[in-house]
Formats: sequence, structure tokens, C-alpha cells
Amino acid sequence: MKPTTAKDSTAKDSAPDEEASDVASNGHAATEIGAANGAVPKRRTTAAQMAEKQRDISVSEFFAKNRHLLGFDNPRKALLTTIKEAVDNSLDACEEAGILPEIWVHIEPAGENRFRAAVQDNGPGIVKKQIPLIFGKLLYGSKFHRLRMSRGQQGIGISAAGMYGVLTTGKPIKIISRISKGKPAHYYEIKIDTKINQPQILNGKGEGIDIPAGAKGEAEFKKHEIEWVEVEHGTRVTIELEAIHKRGRGSVDEYLEQTAIANPHVTIHFTDPEGQQTTYARSTQELPVEPKEIKPHPYGVELGNLITMLGDTKESTLSSFLSESFSRISSGTAKKICETAKVSTRSRPATIGRQEADQLFKALQDAKISPPATDCLSAIGEPLLLKGLYHVVPAEFYTAATRPPAVYRGNPFQIEVALAYGGAATTQKVPLDVLSQLIKESDARTLRQFLINTFAGLGSEAADTILKEADMGTRQSPSKLKPKEIQKLHEAMRSASLESSQTMNVLRYANRVPLQFQPGACAITQTLMGTNWRSYGLTQSRGSLPSGPITVLVHMASVWVPFTSESKEAVAAYPEIEKEIRLGVQAVGRKLGMYLNRRLKVRQEGDRRNMFLRYLGEVAGAVSSINKADKKKLYDQLLEVAKRKTAQADVKLDKHGKPIEEPEEDLGDNVIIVDPATMAQQLRNGNGGKAGGEQESS
Repeated sequence: MKPTTAKDSTAKDSAPDEEASDVASNGHAATEIGAANGAVPKRRTTAAQMAEKQRDISVSEFFAKNRHLLGFDNPRKALLTTIKEAVDNSLDACEEAGILPEIWVHIEPAGENRFRAAVQDNGPGIVKKQIPLIFGKLLYGSKFHRLRMSRGQQGIGISAAGMYGVLTTGKPIKIISRISKGKPAHYYEIKIDTKINQPQILNGKGEGIDIPAGAKGEAEFKKHEIEWVEVEHGTRVTIELEAIHKRGRGSVDEYLEQTAIANPHVTIHFTDPEGQQTTYARSTQELPVEPKEIKPHPYGVELGNLITMLGDTKESTLSSFLSESFSRISSGTAKKICETAKVSTRSRPATIGRQEADQLFKALQDAKISPPATDCLSAIGEPLLLKGLYHVVPAEFYTAATRPPAVYRGNPFQIEVALAYGGAATTQKVPLDVLSQLIKESDARTLRQFLINTFAGLGSEAADTILKEADMGTRQSPSKLKPKEIQKLHEAMRSASLESSQTMNVLRYANRVPLQFQPGACAITQTLMGTNWRSYGLTQSRGSLPSGPITVLVHMASVWVPFTSESKEAVAAYPEIEKEIRLGVQAVGRKLGMYLNRRLKVRQEGDRRNMFLRYLGEVAGAVSSINKADKKKLYDQLLEVAKRKTAQADVKLDKHGKPIEEPEEDLGDNVIIVDPATMAQQLRNGNGGKAGGEQESS
């Protein structure tokens, strides 16, 4: 055996170090090779380092980055959403205070792609300390936890509009509010601190300022460049934002017009960026019935919510908790529910365990409980629906139907449907100067696309008919049209026959608020497309809306409308909601079918009579020559027989759709039929006489 020398020992001891050195050297070489090949070396992050990067996210910070969720995804839509949120708040405030609402809307240019949008009302005003919180904090409001019908729900809308204005222009939202006559008006300039979701008051050293009433106050308004319509009480909000103003579909003009239909008790004064003023006058002096707040219905509660409610309640017994926390549960019903769940009625709610809560939840769902009360809803009503539609949509036949209240997920709701048939297409109501402005504002590439996207109820077939009448190409660019060509297009729009080529115009509403975007995702549109309109005398392709000069309005009133997104643009397709919409549509569809059948009979009988009259003279002459009868007397007798046999041609209908001379086939109540002279006057007034006075309806 060879002895180990000191040299050998040293060599052995150094071997591991050399091996480690080789590994390090190889690793370094591999890194260099990887870097040379474009690979990035893998980095390691510890849990502590990751924890340091995490922080709370404010709700305003979230929506500032995801503003498209609230309806601010493009400048044109942002302007509409801002006006919509302010007008909705004004209407809610006025109705809750029992005041007939009057609203002033003013949009004025403030630079390139910038507008100053202002909305003022004659409502009760806002107390001073609440103004910063309402307009400078997201998710702050009084409507989220109240089960009663209202336009707003989440406390996001108007504060989000102010946040968008600050993000795009840097200008704060300006609010002025007065709560009674002679009192000073409170004036604030506010922006949201998105990191903490709190308001920042920029004027009056962080406390706002008070503007006195009278002449001194008018001078203060001018000093701060505030526009104020003198009213005893009310609120005005002004937001400067990056926006684009265009007319046509999805515009502020269309929103205000549709708002006037569903809210016939409101007067709206609108001044557009060109300085043109339009007034939508109220057609009734009656305020809607004030909805009452109700408690949650047992069928709408979920297990997690029930457990939370059990822990938060101040009731001492389970029986009193059930009867006081839910609607439609009496003490007797509460006792039966507890017996089914095998839980004592004297149990303290806070001591109910997870398993007992599960048993209680199942017992609630299985119990026979009456539907929730419906006094929490405020439907428009058939007479006012007819008035609103008659004032804005020129047509020859109107009808409306209100369905009985129903329930989805324990939430009461009610569906209303109104229908207008006949009259001129939307293109025939447009003045030449407005058409020129629409063409100037449009970004459509072709004339065909411009017509379809700008005018409601105008399909591709109708657009082609207009362009053929004007002798223009479908792919011609609108921006390159000369004044003479625009005039030629305008004449074609007014003269082209579009009755059979129009597409149904759908007006969707939720709690009296127009829904103008995402129609394809809405349960209302889906149900209308799934209805068989052919049985009511209209033409319809499979899976599409019917053709014809027809406008259908569908309104959903509910304590909680199930919108598909936070921007509140489409109603979710719950089966219960779709069923009620379908039944409401069928109710108005049947009356439309009866009217169209009657009109068809009158036309057919008129054609028969004309055929008889064409040959009566020859028949009377031939018979007279054969039997020597008196030709004139024979002609009169034959004429009397022809009139009797075609009596349907003489039937005249009153404005409620009822025959004046023949009582057969009554169309029922809530129907208006307009004679041609009245309809012509509507067209001359424009949009159904929207600035006119009251009109009688059934």
C-alpha cells in the first residue's frame, strides 16, 4: 500500500474547491452563451419582496383605469354618459321631493374636442356637507341598500363623470346648489383623489364658498364664470371633458328625446354646441306614484347573505328576525319555517351555526310565501305611455299594454310595452341644415353606412332605396358630397317610399332611463327578435327584427334591474323577464294585427267597389236595352247594392281605434288612431310636436 504524502493530501483537499470553481466557471460560461443566444437569465423573487409590492386598490383608482366599464370608452359616448347621469340624478331628486321636474341641459365647446356640459334642475337642492361626498366619492349614495324603484343604483355615475373630466382635461367638477328661496347657494370645485377615493375641495380654502341671493349673488356667478338659471331651489353641475358631439343614434339629442317619452311629466330645455335650443315640454302635470321601500324577499336571499344577516341583526329571537328582516313573512309563517328547519323559534340568531343556517335557508326556499309587494314600483302606465309616444313619434296607430308585476330572484319587476305603427321614416323628418351638419360630423366611409348608422329604424334595404332614388352610389363618401348633392340626397330621403323596407325601431328603458347601447346583448332585443311578428301582419326574416314603419317601446321597472355591466346599457336575460316581455309584446301585437287586418279589409273593399263602379254604367245600359228598363233608376239600384256589399270601405275609425258607424271588432282601450291630416301636422311640427302642448289620449 502506497503511503500518502503531504503533497497528495493537499491535492485531495483542494479537489472540491477546484470542482466548485469548474462548476462556477461552467455556469458563468453557460450564462454568457445564453446571453449571446438572446435568452434572459431567470431571476428569483422572494415572498418578502412580493409582499412589499402589494397594496390596497381604491375603487376610484380601479375605475379610473377601467373607465370603459362605466360607459366612458370613447369621447362621443363619454359626453352622453355624463349628461345621462346628471339628468337621471335630477329626475330622481325632483320626484322624491314631489316637484314637477324642469331641467336645463347646456353643452358648449371649450376647445378642440373639449366640451363644457352643464345640467341644472329645480329639485330640492343638496345640503352643504353632502355635496363633496356625492360628487367626489365613488360608491357613495342612498339607493344601493334601498329596495325601491329608482334610476340610480350604485352611487357611481355622476362622480365617475367628474373623475373622467379631471382625467381628460384637468378641470374640476363645479357644483352649485340652493336648498330654498333667499338662502345662499353653495359653490364647490371638486376633484376625486383616486388613491383614497375621497373628494378634494379646491375652492374656499378647502371648504367651498357660499354665494348670496339677489344682485350680489349674480355678480359672484359672473366672477366665477358660473351659468345659473334663477330658481328658488335646485342644483347645477358643470363638467369640462374631452368629448365629441354628434347627432343621430347614441347621441345626447336622442337620449333627451327618449327621456321625454318615458317621463311625460318633465320639461327639458336643451342648448346644443351650435347654440340651437330645443324644448321637450311636459304632456302631463301628474307626478309618478312615489314607490315605497320594501324588505328583501326570502326567495331572493342567498345562503351567504342569510348568514351575514343572522350575525348583524339586533333581534333577540329567530322568529322575530325572520318576520322583521324579510317581506311577506308573518309570525305564523316564521314558526312553520323554523319547524321545517328543526330550529327553535326562541333561538338567538347570533348563535345559529353553519349547519342550522343551511337548514333554515332550505326551509325558506321551500316555504310557500306570497310574492313581494309591488308598491315599490312606479310604472309609467298605459295612458302616459301613449301620450309620450304620441308626442315624439309621428304615426297612425298607437297602443300600449302594462303587464301585472312579476318576480325574479325575489325582486319584483313590471314590464310595459307600447307600439307605434305607420307614419314617416326618421329620414323624412330631417331638415336640410341638420342633414348637412350630420354629414359633416359623420366618420362613416360610405353613404350607405352613414344612413344606416345615423337614422334609427333604417336598414340596409331602406338605405339602398334612398340612394337609388338620389342616383348615388352606395360606396360614395359622405365627406366629399357637394352642397347640390346633399340637397339631392335630402330630397330623396323625403320622397323615397320606405314603408316596407324600414326596420323596427326599438326603444329600451329600465326604470324610465333609455338604454342606447349594446342592444344585441339585451333581453329586450333578444325577445323581440324571437317573437313571431308575421302573425301580426308584418314581414320578418328568421332571427331578426321585423320590417315596417314600426316603433316598439319596452320598459322594465324594478327595485333592482339586472344590468349586464356597470355602465347600465343592457338587461340580463333572466327567463322570468323574457317571459313577461314576450307576453307584453304579444298583447300589443294582437291589437296591431287587428288594426292591419281591418285596414286591409277596407282597402280590399274599396278596390271591389271601384271595380263595380267601373262597369255599373255599362251593365245598366245593357240591361236597359234588353228589357227597356229605366237606365238611371237601374244604375242607382245597382249602385246601392254595390255600396251595401262593400260597406267595409266606408267604415271610419275614431282616435281610439273604434268604428264610428259599425261597432264590430272593437280594438279595446289604450289605442290611438291618427287621421292623415293630424299626422301631416305632426310631421310639420317635427318629431311628433315635441314642443307642443297637451294632447288628449285614451
